[in-house]
Amino acid sequence: MEPFTTHTGLVATLNRANVDTDQIIPKQFLKSIKRTGFGPSAFFDWRYDEKANPDPSFELNHPRFDGRSILVTRNNFGCGSSREHAVWALHQDGYNVIVAPRIGEGDAEVPGFADIFRNNSFKNGLLTIELTNCQVDEIMDLVEANEGLTATADLPNQELVLHVEGAEKRYGFEIDPGIKNQLVQGLDDIDQSLKSVDAIDTFETKHDNQLAEVIL
Repeated sequence: MEPFTTHTGLVATLNRANVDTDQIIPKQFLKSIKRTGFGPSAFFDWRYDEKANPDPSFELNHPRFDGRSILVTRNNFGCGSSREHAVWALHQDGYNVIVAPRIGEGDAEVPGFADIFRNNSFKNGLLTIELTNCQVDEIMDLVEANEGLTATADLPNQELVLHVEGAEKRYGFEIDPGIKNQLVQGLDDIDQSLKSVDAIDTFETKHDNQLAEVIL
């Protein structure tokens, strides 16, 4: 997994809440045993018409979003089934950062991202940023008013910076320190385990010796 420190890219907006994983990558594309080639099928049912041509009514097909790599959307993004393919599809379609708001409070709070989707994202180097609903409203308005708007996701400083002409807009965000460390160092779960390979070898040797003594 590539280390993630900062990423600057074009911002696109998907003003829809509760986008589930079947909408991100429909089930008919889950037959492949490879982890590549899912990008063109991201948002397939919205992205293409009945003849498999790009549907101009789908907002992310708008020419102003060509080359986008930061997606700003609504709450509960990635809900539904736990398919990791959804993250693969988004990442392979060019997205490096997804931004979504949490809404409500207490028992009525709805997070920006479904838990499993968020965890799958971190494991694959895709940064998810949760902001408030008011902040996401503001970002969507700025993108609408400023074609070609870019932003920088600064993970070490936990800040999303919108490069608005004349006045940058900055939004701080929270992230688990352990997850942040894994992303900055580019460590997936296997890499994280291999950092403890000496301790693992020591344990296995001790266990084998103890087992040999019992047998004898």
